Amino acid sequence: MRSALGLMLASVVTAIMIAGVWFWTSSPRADAAPPQTTAAAKADPLSAAAKQAARDDVETTAALAKRADATQAAAPAAAPAPAPAPAPVAAAPKCANPDALGISRTVVVDTNGGPGFGFLQYKQYDFLTDKEVVLTFDDGPWPTTPAVLKALADECTKAVFFPIGLHTTYHPDILRQVAAAGHTIGAHTWSHAHLASKKLTEQQAKDEIEKGFSAVKLALGANPAPFFRFPALAHTPATTAYLGTRNIAMFSVDVDSNDFKSKSADEVINNVMTKLDKEHKGIILMHDLQKHTAQALPTLLRKLKAGGYKVVWMKAKTQLETLPEYDAMMVKTEKPIATGRPIGNVVQTVAE
Repeated sequence: MRSALGLMLASVVTAIMIAGVWFWTSSPRADAAPPQTTAAAKADPLSAAAKQAARDDVETTAALAKRADATQAAAPAAAPAPAPAPAPVAAAPKCANPDALGISRTVVVDTNGGPGFGFLQYKQYDFLTDKEVVLTFDDGPWPTTPAVLKALADECTKAVFFPIGLHTTYHPDILRQVAAAGHTIGAHTWSHAHLASKKLTEQQAKDEIEKGFSAVKLALGANPAPFFRFPALAHTPATTAYLGTRNIAMFSVDVDSNDFKSKSADEVINNVMTKLDKEHKGIILMHDLQKHTAQALPTLLRKLKAGGYKVVWMKAKTQLETLPEYDAMMVKTEKPIATGRPIGNVVQTVAE
């Protein structure tokens, strides 16, 4: 009995020891302190303006977010947009004639100071190379001018025109055809006056020059090129100096067609080609006013092509600003534009 009691006491002691070990290992340690919490500082109150700004920002952002969510929900994500194709560059109109004379090169002239061109009188600027020519026409516009324009267009080439101011008041529509065809248009005085004549004062010579340019402007509705040719190539120190102050280039000649005294188209052609064979290049002087020139031009241009000659087209860097007082003079001389309709189709008597 004593042995049984001893066993019981030993069991109880063993159980108490096991429970103690379990309690010690599973309970929190006293040195493992819980994390400390620090109270946040009290925020300063927002002003009324700040509250409104914050509210606006929140409302705006929320509205954008809501709109974005709605858009994404309504439609699938769009594919990236392809890069835009480069805008097409307008091509220059092609020449319908594959064997045309054409234009070998285009030169732009800075007319500052009034430079002169054409070796008969002005030898400073020798810009043409062998077999290069410049086509120029004086004295238009005239009813023969459209035939000249057609011959040039058929060969896809360009020229410089020096119209007479008075003639532009007769045929402003023809001068506009010259401009529409893309040619360069200067001036050739108002009335084809001989500016070296002793009968003209310096003021009268100036008037002839300026009225001619203003007449061209009135017909075209745009400023002409600052290109000028003296009638009969007659210049004076005073007139050349004046053109210099206006920054107007002066044109003389290298090859004179003498078409104004030629008796046929063949004679005009022979004059030009014979002189070109000698000079080999140069500014060619013709007159679109002359019927033989209009008749000769198609064949002449073909002969230039066959002879290996090339056309250089001269343009001005800037257009001429005409003088207001001369523009006003031209407005007073402007004639009514003719329509070509017979008077009986326009005005009819219906009762007497």
